[in-house]
Amino acid sequence: MSLKGKAYIAGAFEHPTRKAPDKSVAQLHAECAKGALEDAGLTKDDVDGYFCAGDAPGMGPLSMVDYMDLRVRHIDSTDIGGSSYLMMVAHAAEAIAAGRCNVALCTLAGRPRSEGQATGTAARAGNPAQPDMMFEYPFGPTVVNMYAMCAARHMYEFGTTSEQLAWIKVAASHHAQWNEHAMLRDVVTVEEVVNSPMIADPLHRLDCCVISDGGGAIIVVAREIAKSLKRPLVKLVGAGEAPKGQMGGKIDLTYSGAVWSGPAAFAEAGVKPSDMKYVSIYDSFTITVLMQLEDLGFCEKGKGGRLVADGNLISGTGKLPFNTDGGGLCNNHPANRGGLTKVLEAVRQLRGEAHPKVQVKHCDLALAHGTGGLLGSRHGSATVIMERE
Repeated sequence: MSLKGKAYIAGAFEHPTRKAPDKSVAQLHAECAKGALEDAGLTKDDVDGYFCAGDAPGMGPLSMVDYMDLRVRHIDSTDIGGSSYLMMVAHAAEAIAAGRCNVALCTLAGRPRSEGQATGTAARAGNPAQPDMMFEYPFGPTVVNMYAMCAARHMYEFGTTSEQLAWIKVAASHHAQWNEHAMLRDVVTVEEVVNSPMIADPLHRLDCCVISDGGGAIIVVAREIAKSLKRPLVKLVGAGEAPKGQMGGKIDLTYSGAVWSGPAAFAEAGVKPSDMKYVSIYDSFTITVLMQLEDLGFCEKGKGGRLVADGNLISGTGKLPFNTDGGGLCNNHPANRGGLTKVLEAVRQLRGEAHPKVQVKHCDLALAHGTGGLLGSRHGSATVIMERE
């Protein structure tokens, strides 16, 4: 069954804080939920479906439904890391199409900045039950070096340069300057990116995303409810999801799961990459963006460096405006899971509610895509295509 037109995003909210030492994670979830409901013109009593991922505290949806005093008949806590929240859009649409709920609330929140987590440069504690534990953890893998390996391989295979990767950060910074809540609002140059300290060769500090507290929420509703609300109509027209692991030892670090999730979403929507007016692309690191753009079909494999260079991602001047809120590279990366923020900015663009300096003209079709997990080992990819009706 196609999900095209089965559900609409009626509410969207991004928490304004980037550091919340005085708030609990549960409180941040609740504040995001409240904001999204107010944006939609609904109340918590209208919510009959709740979706969250691994950032939700305690017993996930059980704890949060109880904390927020929701009366729901459907819950979902599928977790594929930072891309979970893009997948949630599709899963909420599936639940709505199946009659399981009519108003689905999806929340994200966390406070890694206040908790002082070295999330990118420190090896994560593993679980002995993990099948990969005994093979990989003795080498102390960290988040940043699992992405740096992909960047190094891409450079070796295709001649991609640090300067080309730097253009992704430059574009994000051009957009972030107009976002009053962005953590990094200073516009940077290619030279400043490549001259910033090396973190994991070939990735520099400015190739890496920020670490922030905060969160966000979206409200996905049935068509008849969307029609009754006084909000711009943003409908889901295509979705795809896919995992990528070690492929039984046939490892190729130069592509992501987007090679499968992207085509599925485009096929369901009945559109092509060239039809997109705006894209929100998960930007944990600059290499993440470049590889995903290739894998989604915006250019040939290996030509991503050429696509992103020379300001091509900057709204108003470039061919493919992306992450007009500043993205994870400059705006925020709450709970170290930035997928939901990609949906939020895509919704703003489709509604015409992005900052005037970055609003894409005649934006009626947008894509949001995320990669959750580790690009160099195992991750989940999720793609959603949305249309203004």
